[in-house]
Amino acid sequence: MITIGQLARYVGVSTKTIRVYHDKGLLPEPDRDASGYRRYGANDAIALIKIRTLAEAGVPLARIRDLRSATDREFQHALGEIDDELTARIHSLRATQGRLRQLAAGRLAQLPAGIGSHLEDLVRWGFSPRWVDLQRDLWILVFATHPNQAITLFQDQTETLANPALRELFLAYDDAYDLTADDPRIDDLAHRITEATRERYGRNAPPALDAASEIPALIQSTVNTASPAWQRLDTLIRAQLDT
Repeated sequence: MITIGQLARYVGVSTKTIRVYHDKGLLPEPDRDASGYRRYGANDAIALIKIRTLAEAGVPLARIRDLRSATDREFQHALGEIDDELTARIHSLRATQGRLRQLAAGRLAQLPAGIGSHLEDLVRWGFSPRWVDLQRDLWILVFATHPNQAITLFQDQTETLANPALRELFLAYDDAYDLTADDPRIDDLAHRITEATRERYGRNAPPALDAASEIPALIQSTVNTASPAWQRLDTLIRAQLDT
């Protein structure tokens, strides 16, 4: 028979932890000697090792307490479930580790390969570095929050920019960045974009995220904040499409 201090040292826990396990009903109270001190045997040490192993694996103490009364079959089944949970946590941690490494390398998110070539096309077509950086950041946001719908939106944009006439409108939108909000060229550009949008989609609405999603408004707010001219363009285009 050994003391609580000896048991704690052998198993690798603190005496306080053992007392907590007693209080929560995980480890039965042992017999006491004539002086009133707890005395522990081999079975107590084995039980404590099991408790420590489960606790270190992240198993809640309440579940560990329930396992004390489980049959051997139930206990083995529970261990299998815990093993599955640990495997899922390991996969999640590895994914998190990968994202952290991307962040350390200056990449906020892993974008589909097609995005990289699309951004290169923007540079080749004459879009400003400001526009290219903005597009990259916005696609990061869309793919991170709506990965399935993002593919449809991305395909629609690449098809749009593959059309030279529509691409010129986007280039004009980019160039409007430095215009004042009351520049008459903004009114003309808004009208041209509205007509091109109607011609491209007809009575159908362009591809969009879920109506309940706040991401589109967040994206447009980011664009509008960048330039008063862009903000007025957005206001005019929305008003004209609604008429």
